[in-house]
Amino acid sequence: MKKSILLLAALAAVACGNQGETQKAPEVVTPNVEVATAESRDVPQDNVYASTIQAYAVNNIAPQTAGRIRKINVEVGDYVVKGQILAEMDRLQLEQTELQVQNDDIEYERLKGLYAEGGVSQSDFETAELGYKLRKSNLANLRENTILRSPITGYVSARNFDAGDLFSMSAPLFTVQQVTPVKLLVGISESEYTKIRKGDKVSLTVDAIPGQEFSGKVDRLYPTIDPATHTFKAEVVVPNTDRVLRPGMYARVTVNFGTRRSVIVPDKALVKQEGTGTRFIYVLRADNTVSYLPVTVGRHMGQEYEVLSGLEEGARVVVKGQALLRDGVKVNVL
Repeated sequence: MKKSILLLAALAAVACGNQGETQKAPEVVTPNVEVATAESRDVPQDNVYASTIQAYAVNNIAPQTAGRIRKINVEVGDYVVKGQILAEMDRLQLEQTELQVQNDDIEYERLKGLYAEGGVSQSDFETAELGYKLRKSNLANLRENTILRSPITGYVSARNFDAGDLFSMSAPLFTVQQVTPVKLLVGISESEYTKIRKGDKVSLTVDAIPGQEFSGKVDRLYPTIDPATHTFKAEVVVPNTDRVLRPGMYARVTVNFGTRRSVIVPDKALVKQEGTGTRFIYVLRADNTVSYLPVTVGRHMGQEYEVLSGLEEGARVVVKGQALLRDGVKVNVL
């Protein structure tokens, strides 16, 4: 019995020895990575804003009083110039006043002669002269409100009455919009308030005219900031000499705020930490180990990112193979 026990113990010892000989230490895998060098250069600080094209000026044209519309000279869509006759109202009162003023002209000249000779007192002459000037002023006002002219050059965008209608002052007869130039109101972030100036040049594109870029400039900066959106308004004016831009078109306005010297890395170098918005980069050290480095990024330019803080120019950053990396891991650079 004792011999059997000793034999089994010996066999177990031999088995354990053989098993120890067959087990091998786990191999350490060195990750393969590709790296790139962080560069420093001037980065344009431009932003794109959505806006809508507006007419530079909008005039609603109507007489001061109700009356019969005698004649309509233009239609919606017509291009009119400043001073062009758009419509005529009933002329009866105008013609009567013209005849009265013609008679006043003769009477005024007669009174002037009498006054010069002493045949009329100064008081009487001044009273007559005042009445004469008032009637001439009334005639000018009647002409302006009987023969309706466009105060601006632009397109007729609305006509609300027809010839023969009784104008009731419920709506203007016409609306004329000036489109040379046009303007846009652009809402810009308050963080850019000190970076933009009156006269700065901008560019814009419109969906209605693909492939064409237009130039304009900042004409006015509104002095207050909207507390709800934290933006302020910049009024941009575009010459639009060929009149292809029309009010209501959707536009994308690019405003350039100058340049900033920044560190640039390929966008493949950035890794986003799961569950947070933190971005980091693995930087290669001299001993071929990598260092975990959180960074603050700025603009995304094609296949590159602007790094605002956390990284220095000349650093070698990992752009491929980050999945197996940890801080301090030794790597093999391909």
